[in-house]
Amino acid sequence: MFPVPMRATLLMTCLLAGCTGFHPLRPSTAADAAVATDASTAREAQPVVWSPKWQAIGESVQGRPLRIARLGQGPRRVLWVGGIHGNEREGRISTAELPRALMMTPGALEQITLTILEDANPDGTAQNTRGNAKGIDLNRNYPATNFKPSRLFGLRPLDQPEAKALHDLILDERPHLVIVAHSWHDDHFINFDGPAEHLAERFSRLSGYRVKESDDFAPTPGSLGSWVGKTLRIPILTLEYHRGREPWAAWNDTKAAILSVVLSG
Repeated sequence: MFPVPMRATLLMTCLLAGCTGFHPLRPSTAADAAVATDASTAREAQPVVWSPKWQAIGESVQGRPLRIARLGQGPRRVLWVGGIHGNEREGRISTAELPRALMMTPGALEQITLTILEDANPDGTAQNTRGNAKGIDLNRNYPATNFKPSRLFGLRPLDQPEAKALHDLILDERPHLVIVAHSWHDDHFINFDGPAEHLAERFSRLSGYRVKESDDFAPTPGSLGSWVGKTLRIPILTLEYHRGREPWAAWNDTKAAILSVVLSG
């Protein structure tokens, strides 16, 4: 039996709980409740860490490695290219976050095998230039039927080591889908080549990015899209972020759309 003072205290506590919703073991304010919820979430959340095993598939003109890493063991093969123009790096967070997003998606790693090419033009990235160290636009150096030799595009297809390495990777992997991160100077949209229109339309619905076919906005002689999409008939999407878009915002804008096209044929 509790002493009289303690019984009085307990009675008062019970009355408060019944009349006001107060509970001595629950937060008494909305702010306290938020803190408690955040603390609970923090305890329950398990950090998702991707520890890539990078593999060099070649070198740039200046000797920088062209690195790939793989994730998953599913039958659907997807190649993500983190950049091909060195002054278009708005997709760098998307490149880093896509593997983690897939790891957090139930069943994703049993559906697909993702190959990430971190950067197809590390020399251009280091110099913040569109072309590689020789000033060649690597997105015009592929053996598409519309290749045009020039001092800016290369004298012949694949005469740049970076383009040759990505070319060989695609022939080895034979992916079901290729996605390349770019940015556009005054717009944002999803561009497609080859049999990828249905994927571009799905991407558009989920992101709000308009769909543009390559021939709709600029000539693309010898482009990766022309070779992959029209010569090899492999679906390829070119993700054109708005130039200058903050990279985390760019990822958040397109995360749902990227996951959807990566996981769906």
